[in-house]
Amino acid sequence: MNQNKRLKIGEGKISGYLAIFLAIICLGATICAYFPNYLTTNEFRELYKPDVVKWVFLSVLVVSFLFSLTSFLLSKKTKLGFFAILILASAIFLGSGLPEVTAIESKSFTIGLDWLLLDILVSALIFIPIELFLPKRLDQTKFHPEWRTDLVYFIVGHLLIQVTGVLVQLPAVMAFSGLGLSGIHEWVQGLWFLPQLLLALFVSDLFQWSGHYIFHKIPFLWRFHSVHHSTKDIDWLAGSRTHFLDLIMVRAVTFIPLYICGFSSSVFTTYIVIAAIQAVLAHANTRINFGLLRYVIVTPQYHHWHHSDDPKAYDKNFAIHFPFIDMIFGTYYPMGKEWPEGTGLGDVQFPKGFVKQFIFPFYKKPDNTNNIENPSER
Repeated sequence: MNQNKRLKIGEGKISGYLAIFLAIICLGATICAYFPNYLTTNEFRELYKPDVVKWVFLSVLVVSFLFSLTSFLLSKKTKLGFFAILILASAIFLGSGLPEVTAIESKSFTIGLDWLLLDILVSALIFIPIELFLPKRLDQTKFHPEWRTDLVYFIVGHLLIQVTGVLVQLPAVMAFSGLGLSGIHEWVQGLWFLPQLLLALFVSDLFQWSGHYIFHKIPFLWRFHSVHHSTKDIDWLAGSRTHFLDLIMVRAVTFIPLYICGFSSSVFTTYIVIAAIQAVLAHANTRINFGLLRYVIVTPQYHHWHHSDDPKAYDKNFAIHFPFIDMIFGTYYPMGKEWPEGTGLGDVQFPKGFVKQFIFPFYKKPDNTNNIENPSER
């Protein structure tokens, strides 16, 4: 039973946590500025404009300070605002000693701290207000028992984006570079940006559906994918709970077709951003049903049914972007306006914590008898 209660507006805690969160973003951005060769993603550097980065940094810093002040005013007992001020002071102190900007050397391997900071900032700005004011599960708090585990998954998955990219791209280049695909590449890259992007989304979703289906149907692979289904408190952060082996396979079945087809770098980068946002959206704890759009794109209601512990919804709604793919393959769940009453693996006894969940699938099959199987196969 979750003993944590939803935070209430006016207590000073929400503003305090937001202040700390934004202060950490500022500190992380400052650290990136000291070591851009190693901490920033090669593909994103050309998108960074110094003036824009500067004003975004200052804006986040000011907003964090205002939230700190609000926290102090609303609750003089809370220490959250004080901690935020300390982190902001550290960011300002480090920022004052930044060296002059020089050319950034491209490295074969970097840690994507910039991608982590950008994605969690944008996702939080979009989804925290939505889940705060328009929640589907009114009693579900942001600080549910496993929120720290989900945060670790989010951080690890983003910091290792280039690692997983190399693990996926290198075999793809070696396997398909000599197949004479230049004609396909020229045709694809000759398309206008929007049609090319839509084609990339369709191709990736078609292959993701296949990979997702296989992970549900092959018992050994289900061990790893069950980590993603183990959460009972689905929200925007919980979507990141994916075992590393599952993560590699998902990115492989997603990225390799895009490499083979030769989509332009601008389309590929845009695809990564859209896929990241939609993955977060699909797991968000919000009652927004998107009207007729729920038949066009994957929405929270659609994907929550995929996580449902209701037997009638097992092995349904595999698509990541477009519901019509499930309709084509007969795995669409006719949800109407209903939402699942519960999510997760039912009575499965699943280990808690990132490290235990990483190790567990290799030596045990986690259910109430240590022998997990896809619920639809029981």
